[in-house]
Amino acid sequence: MKSLAIDSGRLQHQFADLASISSAPAPVVTRILFSEADLRARQYVKQLCLEAGLVVREDAVGNTFARWPGRNPQRPAVSTGSHIDAIPNAGRYDGVVGVLGAIEAMRALRESGFEPARPIELIVFTAEEPTRFGIGCLGSRLLAGALSPEKAASFKDGDGRSLEELRREAGFGAQALQTVRLAANSYAAFVELHIEQGPLLEQENVPVGVVEKIAAPSTLRVRLTGVGGHAGAMLMPERHDALLAGAEIALTVEQAALTSGSPDTVGTTGVFRIEPGAVNSVPCRAWLEIDFRDTQLSTRDAALRRIEDSVAQICKRRGVNFELERLNVDAPATCDSALIETVVAACGQLGLPVKRMISRAYHDSLFMAQVCPATMIFIPCRGGVSHRPDEYSSPEQIKNGVAVLALTLARLAGSSR
Repeated sequence: MKSLAIDSGRLQHQFADLASISSAPAPVVTRILFSEADLRARQYVKQLCLEAGLVVREDAVGNTFARWPGRNPQRPAVSTGSHIDAIPNAGRYDGVVGVLGAIEAMRALRESGFEPARPIELIVFTAEEPTRFGIGCLGSRLLAGALSPEKAASFKDGDGRSLEELRREAGFGAQALQTVRLAANSYAAFVELHIEQGPLLEQENVPVGVVEKIAAPSTLRVRLTGVGGHAGAMLMPERHDALLAGAEIALTVEQAALTSGSPDTVGTTGVFRIEPGAVNSVPCRAWLEIDFRDTQLSTRDAALRRIEDSVAQICKRRGVNFELERLNVDAPATCDSALIETVVAACGQLGLPVKRMISRAYHDSLFMAQVCPATMIFIPCRGGVSHRPDEYSSPEQIKNGVAVLALTLARLAGSSR
């Protein structure tokens, strides 16, 4: 294999092109699952894959696979990838670094004369973000069998549109959702390149992180029904205000995270909607979606129980009816030690210092770890900022990450095992 040449200029043009495909004006990037922007972005990435000489296919939920078959196409593939969907008011690097970076890594390997002994496959996962249905990593959950096709088919968005309806409308209806789950031994390994979405690498001036463990996420949805009425005519002792019950619940989430006993516990009430939403009307209904996560199951689950008990107590005291649903309660992932050492060796080959890390954000790697050995490669992002338009990693930081990914894939796919 000749020396590896990562084309940073080409990558930067691709980041700009993909960022321009958005439901909101620049610099904001917004691509919600199966929106017009999402479908156009998928087409753009598929075209890049074809231009790179990869064999492209899609499954029933829209996961996209781009394969370099190698000398032995029947062997389990080495896989990499991430996502291109983006929450409202997001930036251009979250997920995208692991997709465009993987295409560039395979291009660079091919141009260096490398030929893999087994396939290398990029996976562009559907709906890593929970924006449309309130549950993250939809595509990788289905691939891993962590989410049943029947449960997924029942999902409806805020407008009452089902996943079944939307995927068929988007052109993925030829196959049943039952076909998405991966067969055993489909992959030999999975490595995801991603921006850190935290400040540690930048603060410590370390160019690369390798992930040893991924935090355990959970999501709760709470529906509250109180009694509405005229803001002037309803006296305070008579009120059953859904908003105030929700506000108490949101504060309970904060307290449960702060007092869990684990420094890694975080709780966020990221969705809080009310009806009727008029200044002179007592709120009669409220909807909350709560993200709660930790690196330890024991503290996460104890805090979740505390929140759920508090919801019942608050609503009883305020005379508000409630429905509480656990959308997901997932275990953490421990990354594969041999894969971690492969990434460390690739960094050593490039002369790049590396930091062993925990990922407090969760990613598709959390579910790919249920399929095959998995780990993640992190690169710094300015100020630790993510999920905002000012999210940024420099061309040099991205180039370093792509080079580490390329050498890692070469070591894994070039193996004679």
